[in-house]
Amino acid sequence: MRQSILFPKTARTAPKDEVSRNAQLLEQAGYISKLFAGVYSYLPLGFRVLRKIEKIIREEMDLAGGQELFMPALHPLENYQQTGRADIDVLFHLEMANGKKLVLGQSHEEVIVPLFKKYIQSYKDLPRHLYQIQTKFRNELRAKSGILRGREFMMKDLYSFHTTEEDLLKYYDRMRQAYERIFMRAGIGHLTHYTFASGGTFSEFSHEFQTITSAGEDTIHVCEKCGVAINDELITKYQACPECNGRTFAKHTAIEVGNIFPLKTKFSEKFDLSYTSESGTKQLVVMGCYGIGLGRLMGAVVEVRHDDKGIYWPRQLAPFQVHLVNLNQESGATADTVYNQLLDQHIEVLYDDRDESAGVKFGDADLIGIPIRLVISKKTAQQVELSHRGTRQGSLMSVSSAIKEIERHYV
Repeated sequence: MRQSILFPKTARTAPKDEVSRNAQLLEQAGYISKLFAGVYSYLPLGFRVLRKIEKIIREEMDLAGGQELFMPALHPLENYQQTGRADIDVLFHLEMANGKKLVLGQSHEEVIVPLFKKYIQSYKDLPRHLYQIQTKFRNELRAKSGILRGREFMMKDLYSFHTTEEDLLKYYDRMRQAYERIFMRAGIGHLTHYTFASGGTFSEFSHEFQTITSAGEDTIHVCEKCGVAINDELITKYQACPECNGRTFAKHTAIEVGNIFPLKTKFSEKFDLSYTSESGTKQLVVMGCYGIGLGRLMGAVVEVRHDDKGIYWPRQLAPFQVHLVNLNQESGATADTVYNQLLDQHIEVLYDDRDESAGVKFGDADLIGIPIRLVISKKTAQQVELSHRGTRQGSLMSVSSAIKEIERHYV
């Protein structure tokens, strides 16, 4: 991609109506644009990041036995009346021309359970694990913190269906491991903790994945022995770590980047979702659900991975692998050749071919935050200067050596 045609241009200053760093930096760098509070457009750079998050999540869900489907965002209100959730305050209510009451999907328990019921008969049909990546709508009273808490957002939700609670707990642990891999691949695994939290109306407990950052909305207490955390709302219930029995905790602010719930039979009971057991008796299906907000994860990464100059993306989320910066018109032909060589090697590259000063180009490169920078100028002649985002020192090398270095980091 040539930066001269990239939509839109970067802004010289951060938006004044945003207070969170993720929103400030993402808007200034041209990743997102706010339509109104809690609702954002993902611009070409931001959409590339979102798609890479989606790719990581999809790979890990497939590896964990998930089957992807896609369900409607328009839900009949009577399904929520059946589960007793028709009056929850986050629902957006709609009405069809014929008077039928609808809501916009804030989650999909009320859709997937009746759907699954159509195809379930015996214990031989279980277990099954179904997921989607789809837009959710929540009427947040106070949407804030940029893309960390929105009214419209992309979410991965997986629902698992089991014959027994024992089988559910086995899969629950499998999903815990899948989530830990997702956050590691997203570049925040070292700061993200498996956290015991309230189960609300679902069960006695649920689990969150909380990423430590000063921008966090939650308070967690991290066990200094094993790294498992307890949400502040539960800390008075635990005299010791529920995972390892450790008794020393460190208090942190954190952002919730994912959650998993043992739904058990809460929704199965409401829709009579049952199966015939091996002994011929009718049994309720046991369920779990597992969610990750894609935009929320993207915002959390920015909150953790930025400095006073801009964002520094982990390599697996960066919109491009390489930022190629040409500093002089005289070296334009050489830069064009290098650009084409990178493309020939299937390396994703953003090529700054603009007629701008070196200061503007370097400032934008820092702001956008692509991990590897290649600089070409009259000084470099037929070589390129390679540096990594966040370092001031570059190394002069041949184009072929630079490509090998890039492949070493990305392949």
